[in-house]
Amino acid sequence: MPTPTEIADRVIQALQKRANPERAEGAQKYFKEKVNFYGLTSHEAREVGLEIFESTKGEWTVREAIQLCEILLPHKYYEARSVAILIFLEFKKDFGPEIFSIIKKWLGRNYLDNWAMVDILCPEAMESLFEKYPPLVKKIKLWTQSPNRWVKRASAVSFISLARHGKYLEAAYDISRRLFCVEDDLVQKANGWLLREAGKTDMRRLEKFLLTGGARIPRTTLRYSIERFPEEKRKKLLAKTKA
Repeated sequence: MPTPTEIADRVIQALQKRANPERAEGAQKYFKEKVNFYGLTSHEAREVGLEIFESTKGEWTVREAIQLCEILLPHKYYEARSVAILIFLEFKKDFGPEIFSIIKKWLGRNYLDNWAMVDILCPEAMESLFEKYPPLVKKIKLWTQSPNRWVKRASAVSFISLARHGKYLEAAYDISRRLFCVEDDLVQKANGWLLREAGKTDMRRLEKFLLTGGARIPRTTLRYSIERFPEEKRKKLLAKTKA
């Protein structure tokens, strides 16, 4: 059975082989913070991840996938970390409740130190965990109080997929409300994204929530959340919630 260290080395070699310095330079424009890239497309990185996952199939468990993340998440390059996450997510059906704390640890250590890393891992991983272990929903609400911006962003994006399908809306709106006081734009954007997804199955509920929140809602959050409303409705909501 290949060890996590051997697989980590294989991941790096595969990524280096496909490196594209020109594309790597262009990828930085999507991030305010400095992020290092090999220059692979998302599709190419996924291909690497799936190819290497296949080499572990039937031999690895979620335990080895966690060990691989512990090796690669501190890595300098974005694609090395994203491939580790993609392999980890292949084991989501086997996630136990302890995965919740492990992800919190990774976030707290800034292993996921940009919006894309958080958004790759948390929606899919947390959806699996919440569906199997509903009490974890109450625990993640405490993440909104974390001093770490990535933990706070994760509290919102963890409900993206669920809210889109009308699940856990009560929790999604509660978390959104708790994040109104956060000044970080990456958290505000994630909060607006969450609200926009929550509104897909119940636009009236979203409108009522926004009107109730009023001027307490950061304008960045508000603008993201109302993107699917008709133009006239957007204008009215912007006016009615203005300080």
